[in-house]
Amino acid sequence: MIVLFLQIITCFLFTATASSPHGFTIDLIQRRSNSSSSRLSKNQLLGSSPYADTVFDYNIYLMRLQLGTPPFEIAAEIDTGSDLLWTQCMPCPNCYKQFAPIFDSSKSSTFKEKRCHGKSCPYEIIYGDESYSTGILATETVTIQSTSGEPFVMAETSIGCGLNNSNLMTPGYAASSSGIVGLNMGPSSLISQMDLPIPGLISYCFSSQGTSKINFGTNAVVAGDGTVAADMFIKKDQPFYYLNLDAVSVGDKRIETLGTPFHAQDGNIFIDSGTTYTYLPTSYCNLVRDAVAASVVAANQVPDPSGQNLLCYKSDTMEIFPVITLHFAGGADLVLDKYNMYVETLTGGTFCLAIGCGDPSMPSIFGNRAHNNLLVGYDPSTLVVSFSPTNCSALWS
Repeated sequence: MIVLFLQIITCFLFTATASSPHGFTIDLIQRRSNSSSSRLSKNQLLGSSPYADTVFDYNIYLMRLQLGTPPFEIAAEIDTGSDLLWTQCMPCPNCYKQFAPIFDSSKSSTFKEKRCHGKSCPYEIIYGDESYSTGILATETVTIQSTSGEPFVMAETSIGCGLNNSNLMTPGYAASSSGIVGLNMGPSSLISQMDLPIPGLISYCFSSQGTSKINFGTNAVVAGDGTVAADMFIKKDQPFYYLNLDAVSVGDKRIETLGTPFHAQDGNIFIDSGTTYTYLPTSYCNLVRDAVAASVVAANQVPDPSGQNLLCYKSDTMEIFPVITLHFAGGADLVLDKYNMYVETLTGGTFCLAIGCGDPSMPSIFGNRAHNNLLVGYDPSTLVVSFSPTNCSALWS
């Protein structure tokens, strides 16, 4: 999910400094890097590549990981659009209901609060959908699986202990997610705190059925027949994984961004596993919607029952809709399955285009619905995001 606001107060030695909007200060990053090189040397010597199991839940994807000593398992939302790993913590004055027990830091021998001027270091984070978390910063041991068969252990990992949190899913209902695993390029994200031979490598394969995996490190490289690669763009002071969308094809009709305000050459949309739909700026989005509407002749358009102003049709099948292809800079022509671009409403009998027209002041987003049954690999070292069509639910079964 895109972060609208992030405030983290950190301290280095005896000086407290306000962080940048996306994480810790440079001095603190350097200190964490020095310490991680020694404490994770066992993982490197084993030649292990870390991974975690993932689970689909309604419209988000969760990864399983363990916190503390002894290890306590949580399931938290995978979010390449933010950088803080946080979970609900006991005692929690204002936690939303979750199915699994809430993490109790008092039962972990490795939990340690960060201190700023003798007090707890607070954080506050607000996401683009207005969900939020506030709490305290701490260090804790994080454990996931690895290809060596041994646990991949990350001691003294920076996390957020959420004490006042809004429900990440449906308000009033218990949630499967205990928090968020931030995986963008910000210094406090989980991937940035891993000590890996090639930093920043991530791949996942999302499926709406069963379980799958998220890989980190050398095992996260995506290649082979059918793989297409899009250029990745990194923008100053923005830790997001930007792509450059050159055009969208609706059936045989290609709609160029050239000649529209959306056109760019340095990245105009970022890939976000924590947002469900894809969002384009209104002027360009309407061109895409008009092309879809011109192609659909076998059904009547109806108002979006969810109130999100999506383009919707009364239909019992998504086969009436055209195939959509996204054309990214770097030569990636990503032909998407209809499931990736159209969604049935909860009440049934209505299908909607899973592309929303976003506020022009907000960044455009390539959301997780479009990633379904694609092996997606992020490689900041070569500035590439790779996509390989895959039956994700069967990949590790």
